[in-house]
Amino acid sequence: MENLLVRLKETVSHLEDIIAPFKPRYGVILGTGLGNLTDTIDIEHEIDYADIPHFPVSTVKSHKGKLIFGHLGGKPIVALAGRFHYYEGYSMQEVTFPVRVMRLLGIETLFISNAAGSLNPDIKTGHLMIINDHINLMPDHPLRGKNYEELGPRFPDMLKTYDPKLNQMGLDIAAKHGIECHTGVYVAVPGPTLETPAEYKYMHIIGGDAVGMSTVPEIIVAKHMDLKVFAISVATDMGYPPEVIQETSLEDVIQVATEAEPKVTTVISELIANL
Repeated sequence: MENLLVRLKETVSHLEDIIAPFKPRYGVILGTGLGNLTDTIDIEHEIDYADIPHFPVSTVKSHKGKLIFGHLGGKPIVALAGRFHYYEGYSMQEVTFPVRVMRLLGIETLFISNAAGSLNPDIKTGHLMIINDHINLMPDHPLRGKNYEELGPRFPDMLKTYDPKLNQMGLDIAAKHGIECHTGVYVAVPGPTLETPAEYKYMHIIGGDAVGMSTVPEIIVAKHMDLKVFAISVATDMGYPPEVIQETSLEDVIQVATEAEPKVTTVISELIANL
């Protein structure tokens, strides 16, 4: 495999040639059922992943697969309309490659959304949860292998990964609009199976408030590259207590996430506008 730095340089150079003189300050990653936030972006450039050198291509039908440059809340952003997951067969380096690209394009803060299963009885279906910490149960790590000091340190500290100021601003925006919003711990698992009742119970016991199949690898790489991070989940189903668990399909998840999308859009767009 080519050197990561070489691939990053080629990808960033290709994109800069297209978007110049545009320079994004904020990055946004849109999760399952949440891609329509792009409708609120004043778009300047829209590029299919398939047309970007070294970029993976999303295989999940609810992800659009486009890199979008434009303005949200009056601020210059780049948005991933569709992310990549470990369960799709990509390596962790491939899953997180777009985060590194966005950082090298100039972003300073990364905003991430996802759909997740609730592990907390107080976080009901359709509620939002701002992530204030995570538990990583993925079987591989995005920083495993050779470290490039140009990108970040060999052993990044994860103590202040989730920016408390951004989290409080997000809570304030949600409260202002009467949006039910919590804070909590996100548990990352590989998927693609949803969890068994015993697994939900286990993740609740170890301190999880929500569980999903994404986000944490992206967060780790963002921290590695010294990005501020704000991450928010939509609870699309309940995994705890055991008696409330129901069979859930991707279509169910997409429906709940789509219905909650205006709330996520409100929080992220106002947050960016207020920075």
